[in-house]
Amino acid sequence: MQKFVGTGVAIITPFNADKSVDFVGLEKLVNYQIDNGIDYIVINGTTGESATVTKEERQQIIKSIAATNNKRLPLVLGIGGNNTIAVVEELQSVDLTHIDAILSVAPYYSKPTQEGFYQHFKAIALASPKPIILYNVPGRTAKNMDAATTIRLANDFENVIAVKEAGNNVQQYLELIKNKPKDFLIISGDDDLALSVVLAGASGVISVIGQAFPKEFSQLINLGLEGKNKEAYEIHFKLMEIIDLIFAENNPAGIKAVLKTLKLTSDEVRLPLVKASEQLQKEIANFVENLQ
Repeated sequence: MQKFVGTGVAIITPFNADKSVDFVGLEKLVNYQIDNGIDYIVINGTTGESATVTKEERQQIIKSIAATNNKRLPLVLGIGGNNTIAVVEELQSVDLTHIDAILSVAPYYSKPTQEGFYQHFKAIALASPKPIILYNVPGRTAKNMDAATTIRLANDFENVIAVKEAGNNVQQYLELIKNKPKDFLIISGDDDLALSVVLAGASGVISVIGQAFPKEFSQLINLGLEGKNKEAYEIHFKLMEIIDLIFAENNPAGIKAVLKTLKLTSDEVRLPLVKASEQLQKEIANFVENLQ
């Protein structure tokens, strides 16, 4: 589980102008993460536009990232959904040779009860050949998985090793940190709260902005894990504005605009997402130009 302490990044899927996957850009971006101190990479998450990436493309993306990574960093693969049977079938059929853990989002749209959440993840835990990181993101799924449900799952299944908590709810973070089993990891899914919850006892972050500024953001988290809050907050304050900007319209259009400004990848997205507005692109470019 120490593999997942620190800074993970929810990697984007870069596209060419014709909307095909840009594998050259993906290789460049993966190397950029590794060279600048990121601890692990998350593939096929929301930020990777998983909703509009085909099954065939997903396998090609995994293969590309695994080849570029060459076992240098742990890899986490997003496998989740609101059809429990389909998620279990995917877990049992997909090639997980190069994958160290699964990130599984709480069921969306269906709005299950807390018992429904529990039974869904119980089925996944019993089926998964890899450790599981739960993913609670009520802003996208339309239903919060309570801290008590997460802790129940953590206590009942040894292969449920962590939760990526992205409810932007400080109280829920604190409940999780207070009541979790000893070795269970609380991972922030909120870039703006990551430092605060790490200082409170969380284990790190799965970040969006971290892939644009991997050196700075991983340093911020490492300082937080060391309890060096003053030094950590100096970096946090420098990045506060860009964290707000990348989520101002939608994710990942915002982070892709940053990556384009940094000349790492294009800012192409697939419908129903659209590129960041001209005004937002100007604000992002201005931040990047003036970042010291």
